[in-house]
Amino acid sequence: MQIYLVGGAVRDRLLGLEVKDRDWVVVGTDADHLLQQGFQPVGKDFPVFLHPTTHEEYALARTERKTGKGYAGFAFHADKSVTLEQDLLRRDLTINAMAQDEQGNLIDPFHGQSDLQNKILRHVSPAFAEDPVRILRTARFAARYGFTVAPETMQLMRDMVAAGEVDALVAERVWQEFAKGLMEHNPRQMIEILRECGALHVLLPEVDVLFGVPQRAEFHPEICSGEHTLLVLQRAADLNFRLPERYAALVHDLGKALTPKDILPKHIGHDERGITPVRAVNARWRVPKNCAELAELVCQFHIRIHQIGKTKKPAKILNLLKEVDAIRRPERFQAALNVCVADMQGRLGRETAAYPQRDYLLAMLAAAMSVNTADIAKQFADKPKVIAEQIDRARSNAIAAEMENWHDFLNLNH
Repeated sequence: MQIYLVGGAVRDRLLGLEVKDRDWVVVGTDADHLLQQGFQPVGKDFPVFLHPTTHEEYALARTERKTGKGYAGFAFHADKSVTLEQDLLRRDLTINAMAQDEQGNLIDPFHGQSDLQNKILRHVSPAFAEDPVRILRTARFAARYGFTVAPETMQLMRDMVAAGEVDALVAERVWQEFAKGLMEHNPRQMIEILRECGALHVLLPEVDVLFGVPQRAEFHPEICSGEHTLLVLQRAADLNFRLPERYAALVHDLGKALTPKDILPKHIGHDERGITPVRAVNARWRVPKNCAELAELVCQFHIRIHQIGKTKKPAKILNLLKEVDAIRRPERFQAALNVCVADMQGRLGRETAAYPQRDYLLAMLAAAMSVNTADIAKQFADKPKVIAEQIDRARSNAIAAEMENWHDFLNLNH
């Protein structure tokens, strides 16, 4: 029995990165032997086991055979005769198809180390085309490492899209890979690669169609709505925002693709028009509730938030805070404001532009929340129907008082 460290642990070690998870391949034995050694099986039909002490995953060397469309259409074969090279051959990219033996020697039959050095993502074999999840993984690795996709691999990915393989992906797997990609250092690169191979048109047509839609140059020097979306997404990553904020950044402007052509490059009303496509994406990929809610909120309200300095009436500011449920859910409102920062700075040459609207609205929210609602409820206990009205009045007064501290900001916007 021979044991080899494989996959991501070998790749990241060669890159000088921290190795977080280690996976092992076992050659020259079978499941019965591992069970006798105290290994615990993972699942019924998959030859993977947990080490009795470290609980790391040990997989029997195996080969795979395509049996149907999609990522689940595979049959596995694992026995003592399967070699390490056969096991590595079934993997997606050369940089993930390396192994180390127990003495630390590198086994690299498909030249993954060379591709690492040249920053290239290249498929190991034509079997890459049998699993459409690999398109998403390749795009995600590009976003992580900043690598380019080998031309022959890009062509293979295009062929997979044309063959309908991407259509067979299930929502859970798409979102799992997509969410990981959004959290990488360069998430815009993931979107660019998916667009280049045609997968974005299948998975996120609402984003794909933004490319080529013009915007007013005085507000958007980058002109293209799709490019603006990528800039906003990347800015959200550069600011180290969380997943819900990055996802909201990606879909905040979907309404621009629905702008009537006769008013372009203006996009009056795109915030409201965007709600329907955002909901469609949320439903299609079963986006988690926290991401879906923030995405819809930002889509609907980001223009009003940008223009809040034009509003001098405290009651209107309070109305906005109530509409976005900011008083009850201040953390979500703050996340929405973060996305608005990325939206304003996601424009060519404006990456460090000031965004005083964020601090201004947080100050207004703090003023509104400073009102002691319990005291008001007690004071008007005999008139329960007026309690809500009195609370709103007190909050508007508190906002008005706070606005006195923001003369420069308000005067700048009028």
